Amino acid sequence: MQAAWLFGALVVPQLLGFGYGARGVEREWEGGWGGALEEEREREALMLKHLQEALGLPAVGVDENLAVTPEGKLAWETQEDQGEEEEEEATPTPSIIPSPSPTHEDTITYILGRLAGLDASLHQLHVRLHALDTRVVELTQGLRQLREAAGDTRDAVQVLQEAQGRAEREHGRLEGCLKGLRLGHKCFLLSRDFEVQAAAQARCVARGGSLAQPADRQQMEALTRYLRAALAPYNWPVWLGVHDRRAEGLYLFENGQRVSFFAWHRSPSTEPGAQPSAAPHPLSPDQPNGGALENCVAQASDDGSWWDHDCQRRLYFVCEFPF
Repeated sequence: MQAAWLFGALVVPQLLGFGYGARGVEREWEGGWGGALEEEREREALMLKHLQEALGLPAVGVDENLAVTPEGKLAWETQEDQGEEEEEEATPTPSIIPSPSPTHEDTITYILGRLAGLDASLHQLHVRLHALDTRVVELTQGLRQLREAAGDTRDAVQVLQEAQGRAEREHGRLEGCLKGLRLGHKCFLLSRDFEVQAAAQARCVARGGSLAQPADRQQMEALTRYLRAALAPYNWPVWLGVHDRRAEGLYLFENGQRVSFFAWHRSPSTEPGAQPSAAPHPLSPDQPNGGALENCVAQASDDGSWWDHDCQRRLYFVCEFPF
């Protein structure tokens, strides 16, 4: 028993001195090594507890009630210090968790993430742009095909129009020769539609002919008989293909040839065997008398005489067709 007490008397001061040294180290490294010092305190307390149990000494809370003096001795803390510590423990301290400031690694990670997102978006845009390019190419090819088809259709329509024109001209020529007057290598056909001289010429051309152009007096007399029989008992002026629009007094056919003979109307004499009067007849003056105002020639249906008229007057017309 005395040996145990002696062993305790020798070891305990050494342990307390070790604790004092540890506390001195704690005061030196208090700023940057708080976690390591806390673990050192726990190990010291656990070693002291095991030693007290092994020696059979009474339990003493060194960390709570003992303090180490600068000389290496233990001292009991006063009741006032304990009360102040209890008040500090009882007073709840609001826990303020400071928000961590971002580091350079966090900033780089954020930038890399944004760049990755932008790269993905750019890839999607490229995919859509490729799809649009493909669609534009398809539309361009379709448009080219439509243009080619439209061109083919236009050509086909033009061919059909030309064929229709040829058919209409052939039909008009056959109709003129079947229904009208055939004379040598010509056929004459009267139209009972009122047209100005230019429109009458266009209609005759569309049917494969032109306005009547009697080449000699024989054709003129045959045309006179045809018109008198068709329009009797009335007298209707009928457009011929004769005019002096190019120069006053220079009468030409519609084909540009110069007229070689004329059948102008002349005012009748008042008495048989009397000389013709110098004064013109008020209702039947000598022709041509219109001057520059009347440049187109029409034939009377009763006697076949020629009269000059305003080209804008609407009259019947007679067409001629080659046979």
